[in-house]
Amino acid sequence: MNDWLKNIHCFMLDMDGTFYLGDRLLPGALDFMRYLSEKKLDYLFLTNNSSKHAALYAEKIRVMGFDTTERSVFTSGEATILYLRKNMPDARIYLVGTAALRDEFKKAGFDLTEEDPHVVVLGFDTSITYEKIHKLCDFIRQGKPFIATHPDINCPTENGFMPDIGSFIALIQASTGRQPDVIIGKPYQHIVEAVVQKTGFSVDQIAMIGDRLYTDIALGKAGIKTILVLSGETQPEDLAASQFQPDLVVNDLTHLLRIMQKSG
Repeated sequence: MNDWLKNIHCFMLDMDGTFYLGDRLLPGALDFMRYLSEKKLDYLFLTNNSSKHAALYAEKIRVMGFDTTERSVFTSGEATILYLRKNMPDARIYLVGTAALRDEFKKAGFDLTEEDPHVVVLGFDTSITYEKIHKLCDFIRQGKPFIATHPDINCPTENGFMPDIGSFIALIQASTGRQPDVIIGKPYQHIVEAVVQKTGFSVDQIAMIGDRLYTDIALGKAGIKTILVLSGETQPEDLAASQFQPDLVVNDLTHLLRIMQKSG
């Protein structure tokens, strides 16, 4: 029934709600990663959050007990950089983003500017100001290409939610009448293309493991297999009403590990 698992060479793992919850590893997280190592299967921790760079996520995971590197963490910020390198390599960019995201773009060789950019990029900016939004909207009204790193409306926190990029996209549309020309992160195909570019694996060799139907599982429309874990946001009753259906549903990574061990 799950024979397709034998063809998967790279597992993309969502983090919060899938691998950990807050500062606590979820059941089976370490055992699952050990199994991937034993079977020489690759993985990427995949997040839509572009406010932090990969090294910060890697450090958090190491502190919780799994020894990983920033090479194994892939953010929507890095995916946006790969998209721009491929499609607009010499672009001057007006970037709305945190200091960490700005550092990523600078290290990638992009020219960040406050005046007359070729393209504007909206990241998840926890240091956002009215001045930044004002300038962004002015450039968008001028017709500058508009890219967003991801579409999430809210970002989960230990105390609930904080507004994410999607909330600002709605504000910008109300002000300018424009939506982003391109959105990179889950559930859009651009991030799958970026993973293919980064890893060298083909679409049919990649699977997404996550707890959100509308981002993680919706990536299935890009041609990859999807695995829903019920250890985070999604409840079993949510499946019936969702247009996005996973190829496999498991309780957590322990449950997935058992299935994979049985399938060989």
